Amino acid sequence: MEVIPAIDVRDGRCVRLFQGDYDRETVFSDDPAEVAARWAGLGAPRLHVVDLDGARSGEPKNLNVVGKIAAAVDVPIQVGGGVRSLETARRVMAAGADRVILGTAAVENRELAHEACARLGPDAVIVAVDARGEYAAVRGWTQTSETKAADLIDALAQAGARRFMYTDVARDGTLTEPNFSAIQALVSQAPSLLAAGGVSSLDHLEQLAAMGVEGAIVGKAAHTGDVNLREAFQSLSQDR
Repeated sequence: MEVIPAIDVRDGRCVRLFQGDYDRETVFSDDPAEVAARWAGLGAPRLHVVDLDGARSGEPKNLNVVGKIAAAVDVPIQVGGGVRSLETARRVMAAGADRVILGTAAVENRELAHEACARLGPDAVIVAVDARGEYAAVRGWTQTSETKAADLIDALAQAGARRFMYTDVARDGTLTEPNFSAIQALVSQAPSLLAAGGVSSLDHLEQLAAMGVEGAIVGKAAHTGDVNLREAFQSLSQDR
């Protein structure tokens, strides 16, 4: 299983939100590229980068930061936040991402998700299933859709999507624990599943690995030290 540290970018800085609330922000660094280089140096197999400004506005706002991160590391990066057209997805990849993350777009425009998988390749696309309860949250998690997370996975897997990322919004940034029951229910449903939200210990990562998830996103716990990244990479990450 890949252990993937998250770098959330807002106004050019590396931050974390509590349960996706833009009014409950903690700034961890003014230099996301430095953070990326440090984590890559510890052995990160890849990095997870989210443009929070883009997620809320509907178009990327920190592609310059994505470019700096890509230039600072020699590991692949996956990027999301405001990717709501094929043209935007290509711009994100041109900035240095090897995978683009479709969240709101996957919920509101399933044809786009299908087209992105067809034109960019299924390995280049991650469908973000950001769940508030049973339902997918959209537009930077500021709204909740009427689409159930499980139904979204079913529909887009049939449309050609290969890789999904499940996040329990209520646990994100809380340092509690992942929603193991939801993840267990979805891991056999999705062709490939990444898990996020609430990861705060090596034990959590080991439990996720035992469930068969492809990767686990470590956000706040990577900054606070609740998860020792070097130890986690050595224990759980595998060469792809």
